[in-house]
Amino acid sequence: MTGLGWVGVVRLAVAGVVAGVAGWGFARVFDPGDLLPAVPVAAAGPVLVALLCAGRPLWLALLADLLLWPVGAAVFVYGEAQPAVAARAVTDLANSWHALLTTLLPAPGEPALIILVYTLVWAAALIGAELVTRTRTRAAPGLPAIAVFVAALLLGVDGPGSNLPVAAAVAALVAALSLLADARPPLWAAAGVPALAALAAVAMLLGPLLPVAAEPYNPRADAVPPQPVRFDSVSPLDRVSAWLRRPETDLFTVRSQTPLNWRLAVLDRYDGVRWTSSAKFRPTGGRVPDEERQGRFYTVQQTFTLAGLRDRWLPAAQRPTWVAGAPKVAADPESGTLVATADPRKGLTYQVTSRIARPEAADLDNSAATADPALLDFPKGPQRAAFARLARQATGGAELPYQQAEALEAFMRSAAKYDITAPPGHSLPGLDYFLRQSRRGTSEQFASTYALLARTIGLPSRVVVGFRPGERTDGTFHVRTGDVLAWAEVKFDGVGWLAFDPTPPRSGSKDRHDVVSAVEKDRQRLKEQLGKATENKPRPKTGPGDGDGRATPGGGPAWWLIAVLAAGALAVCYVLLAAALPWWRRRRRRTTGDPGARVAGAWRQACDDLGLSAESALTAQEVTARGGDAHGDDLVSHLTPLAHISNYVRFAPEQVAHEDAEEAWRRSDAVHRLIVRRTPAARRLRRRLHPRSLRR
Repeated sequence: MTGLGWVGVVRLAVAGVVAGVAGWGFARVFDPGDLLPAVPVAAAGPVLVALLCAGRPLWLALLADLLLWPVGAAVFVYGEAQPAVAARAVTDLANSWHALLTTLLPAPGEPALIILVYTLVWAAALIGAELVTRTRTRAAPGLPAIAVFVAALLLGVDGPGSNLPVAAAVAALVAALSLLADARPPLWAAAGVPALAALAAVAMLLGPLLPVAAEPYNPRADAVPPQPVRFDSVSPLDRVSAWLRRPETDLFTVRSQTPLNWRLAVLDRYDGVRWTSSAKFRPTGGRVPDEERQGRFYTVQQTFTLAGLRDRWLPAAQRPTWVAGAPKVAADPESGTLVATADPRKGLTYQVTSRIARPEAADLDNSAATADPALLDFPKGPQRAAFARLARQATGGAELPYQQAEALEAFMRSAAKYDITAPPGHSLPGLDYFLRQSRRGTSEQFASTYALLARTIGLPSRVVVGFRPGERTDGTFHVRTGDVLAWAEVKFDGVGWLAFDPTPPRSGSKDRHDVVSAVEKDRQRLKEQLGKATENKPRPKTGPGDGDGRATPGGGPAWWLIAVLAAGALAVCYVLLAAALPWWRRRRRRTTGDPGARVAGAWRQACDDLGLSAESALTAQEVTARGGDAHGDDLVSHLTPLAHISNYVRFAPEQVAHEDAEEAWRRSDAVHRLIVRRTPAARRLRRRLHPRSLRR
């Protein structure tokens, strides 16, 4: 510690603190608890090495840092004090950048990702500490920490929370490094604390105002995504029939205040043989981005405990936004579907927060079906024409897209019978046979057929596999294999995905599901609202020659409608011309020609503003007198010099200088401002719109 003194020791400590604070900027990337104790250890380690090696060769300090880095990583990041961890840490560090750029935030607090933060903070603390002990620079020891903070900002663009407090703290600490570099007395240094606090406050206030704050650069947009999480598993839709034939097997329990259908998988692609999912699962530390947040909704908390459900698909209500408790989870940002990246164990308990759509009739009254070609795809084959014809017949008379979806649902519920002994499968020929001949099946066939019928009439659709609420006991829903259900969803602009259940109750027996989903209750309420609105709403006339101006027997618009539109267009053009022409004329007079022509233009502009442009016989003195009578002496004080310059131009135009033209326009502008201020707005508008203003 030779030669450091108290100032050097304090600056050394500040260099470590600023590196640690900058590392805390990764709290938008990870859960803050996952950064402990890696960030404090990484900030303190190099500072202690620099303190012990002060006055000794630099290579000795660097060697000590190089040896201590893997030790700290093994103990405080991986929790394994083994030599093999060092090689593992180097490999993980090389892959961590790309892994973080392709992971949903907050990222899982895995050692393979935390090692990046640990290393960056260690490097910033090392460089900053050595700069303090071996140079006389002022703010340079804080620059590595600023670089770490910038890296945290870039990697955390999509993350929750704000880094403004961290930015303010980094700015204040770097300023403190500069303040302490002067080796002033302690009392003097303490006097700078209020200034540092003010600097931090200014940084917090100005941060949101920076141009990059509104649309920050997101490196994730340029990152090459990894291979999506894949797992060999039978599609849940293929298991519907098998589960229904063994209906009493316990699958999972749910603790929730609201009974809902528990969604398992979303299938949006159909090749004519099977429904499959286009989901691209990304690892997540809990948050599931909700890019479709729109319309009215409410949130529901659920706690799931797995029993006989051993697939990697994880059930959740409607649209999950957060998941916690499961060790390794991946999510599809598009649909919100959850999967476990490893086989889940029996008894696994996890918590989910979901967003449940709750639209009102007004939301759907003018809502169109979302235009998405991928969700309207129908395999080539002879069945398409038959499906389209049947869908049009089923929805005949329905005006709104939502009403068409409901009409199609009602048609499916009456077109066939629910029968768990029906053959499984959802190939296109099989669905055609189900719809036109056998007319019996499970929700596998009902949901698949509904989705395909909807696509033929322009309703973007997909198939969802999940479960009914189950049997409720003391606030817990017990879900068994017999509760399995497939349903369809249709996407509407401004509302999002809405569920439709085309499966009728089981034929010949009482429906065992006495717990009704809250979404189904909302559907009934919505159906009643839309029904009343349709009854009270006058139907528009569509026949030719009905006198409403929308159609004529020839198929074109009515003649008087064309006349009205033409007159309106002419009026708009006239107003635009009357507004633009004076501005253009004023600009041309100010900028065109030699100084003499510009002086003459200034005088003509003043006459126009006074309303005297038509009286060309008036002399300059007469114009000035009339202006004074109308607007007072202060107008004369500008008109008189302008008149002198104008008269001078008439008799000696070759002697007029650029300065004379500038002075003339300065006087003309003053006249214009005075007249505008003293003339009522209605009179100015009449003068501007008068045809005479276009002839000047």
